[in-house]
Amino acid sequence: MIQKGCRFDPGLESSCGGVTEQDTELVSSHRHFVLDGFFELGALRPVLFVPFSIMFTISLLANSLLLYVVASHRSLHSPMCILIAGMACVDLSLPLFFIPNMLLSFLFDWRSISLIGCLLQMHLIHFVGAFQSTLLVWMALDRYFAICTPLGYHDCMTLPRFLEFIIPCLIRNFTLNTLMVGMAGGLVFCGGNVMNHCFCEHMALVKLACGNITVNSLLGLLTLFLVANFIFITISYIVIFVSVLHSGKSGTKALRTCVTHIVVMVVSLMVALIAYLSYRIRNSLPAAIQVFFSTMYLLFPSCFSPIIYGIPTTEIRQHILNMLTCCRRFHALTYS
Repeated sequence: MIQKGCRFDPGLESSCGGVTEQDTELVSSHRHFVLDGFFELGALRPVLFVPFSIMFTISLLANSLLLYVVASHRSLHSPMCILIAGMACVDLSLPLFFIPNMLLSFLFDWRSISLIGCLLQMHLIHFVGAFQSTLLVWMALDRYFAICTPLGYHDCMTLPRFLEFIIPCLIRNFTLNTLMVGMAGGLVFCGGNVMNHCFCEHMALVKLACGNITVNSLLGLLTLFLVANFIFITISYIVIFVSVLHSGKSGTKALRTCVTHIVVMVVSLMVALIAYLSYRIRNSLPAAIQVFFSTMYLLFPSCFSPIIYGIPTTEIRQHILNMLTCCRRFHALTYS
């Protein structure tokens, strides 16, 4: 008996019901999928709309405020503040690729997505997430130049230097993500069309395919390892710490600007690794926990990066406080 929804390459025996090349004309691969994340909650699933909508609102407001403050004050157009604004721009756009659709799914049970839409969403999420990681590397270099070579800081942090660094990284990220998504889109999906996820996560889609998916899994891990730039970030901060230990109190004061960066990166990388590895190794984690980690590694930095990066920066914090003070005075005069 032929299982509906399967298609196979000629000459290859299927792992889905033993269908061979004689059956290839009678079956087809799935072209539409159902995003069924947190299905374990049943009738309580719509309740998730509240916490996720609150986090989404915080992300939009915090990143928009940070972008406005940096863009509207020329005194904040320093390299570090511009990098923080770049992070805010990434954090503002990344949730837009999946959170609205996820919230509609919680409220109205709109869970269907086409294969093309799934691949497009996957590519956008991974590419923008990779760009976020690239900015983190340049932030680490910014701290390195500021602490270890302060006299040459402005020469090292010029726009041409930044472009020389960022353009090759963008080409690398785009190429790796396109290869990963393209290989996923070329698979034959006969293992059902229901993804236990709230958006098109790479392995959640790949696991629905027939045959061996080892290459896809390894390519996904390789892409994460390369675009995360973990080695470069780690080396930069190790050099900074060593330099600070030899510089005394002045270096210790400068090191405080790095601590928040390290905390965000460590937490984000840990959650990302848990999310990626949970789909690649056998484990006893409940499906809802896997979906939660996969969602939070994208949403958590978007919510808290503006606070962790922006508020400790004295110039940004002062301008935000001044703006809030002016708004409070205007509100008091309006209703007095």
